[in-house]
Amino acid sequence: MSNSTASSNPGYVVLDPFCGCDTSVHAEEKVWRQWIGIDVTHLAIGLIEKRMRDAFPTVQFTTHGVPQDIHAARDLAARGKYHEFEKWALSLIAAQPGNFGKKGADRGLDGRLYFGAKGTTLGIVSVKAGENIGVSMIRDLKDVIDRERAGVGVFLTLTEPTKPMVAEAASAGLHEEPGFAPVARLQIVTIEQAMALRERAVQLPARRDDAFKRAAREDTPNRQGALDL
Repeated sequence: MSNSTASSNPGYVVLDPFCGCDTSVHAEEKVWRQWIGIDVTHLAIGLIEKRMRDAFPTVQFTTHGVPQDIHAARDLAARGKYHEFEKWALSLIAAQPGNFGKKGADRGLDGRLYFGAKGTTLGIVSVKAGENIGVSMIRDLKDVIDRERAGVGVFLTLTEPTKPMVAEAASAGLHEEPGFAPVARLQIVTIEQAMALRERAVQLPARRDDAFKRAAREDTPNRQGALDL
């Protein structure tokens, strides 16, 4: 991850080879220094991307080493690193890992989202990277929604859903939060949609925005915002 246009200190570059918490790259960007940040997990990179966008709304950046298009997403899934693909997919919609990073079976709950007036209504995410998806997986997610007493379930899929899957998801009905418009109780979101829309790919009333800790907005005047991550 590297800042290519910050101009206040063009003579050197600040390197943070373990930038998972965003602290140093945030500080350097705030004062327009050039920097390079490195981390090894998609979860950490997703955290940094979100916090930089929150803090510097006009910032523009490219992240190297993570999928930039649907073909690269398929390649990541095909390379046998499913857990890394899953973490990356969850980071697109700012969802927490379903088991909070602990080892062991996730029981069909790959990710978590929270929403509602009190921020305590649970949304669950099921990530699928394979081509052999079908109606039975939508039914399985319905069961997980019921078991977890969740308000909404998100089926996040690398493969385009079939019409029967869409119909089965619609049959789950709507979820209503007092004071908000109803949303689909079971939502199918493709990875391509998530890459384009990020959090907006999922419809949640009064979404709680602290799955990744939100960075305070930095209102630095006349800043130059293009980054290369």
